[in-house]
Amino acid sequence: MPDMLSVVYESWPSPATSSGSRCVAVPRQWPKWGTFNIEPGTNQEIKEFAASYDVKFDMYSKICVNGDDAHPLWKWMKVQPKGRGMLGNAIKWNFTKFLIDKNGCVMKRYGPMEEPLVIEKDLPCYL
Repeated sequence: MPDMLSVVYESWPSPATSSGSRCVAVPRQWPKWGTFNIEPGTNQEIKEFAASYDVKFDMYSKICVNGDDAHPLWKWMKVQPKGRGMLGNAIKWNFTKFLIDKNGCVMKRYGPMEEPLVIEKDLPCYL
């Protein structure tokens, strides 16, 4: 999936252009009680893994996206009208994606099975 996100990212105008668009990746930290560790490794190990795919978009540290310990940004995105999930608002798997416009509004939530190239079709509306 990181390589597919790179394809979409590289098709966008440069962040230095007037669009100011950004692609960011935020690895998911599973709750302490979780039995699956979907993003194993330290932040440094994840960074090295992403580098093996020549990822050029911004990578952030692992954060919690569900529950009481969820990062405030993720709590906010999941309750926005266009950020809600189909079967509840929880992030159910890695590679859930959000499209946020230049005004900071959540425009669309993409499920983990939706390929990043689907996002590319929506981008012209928001650039």
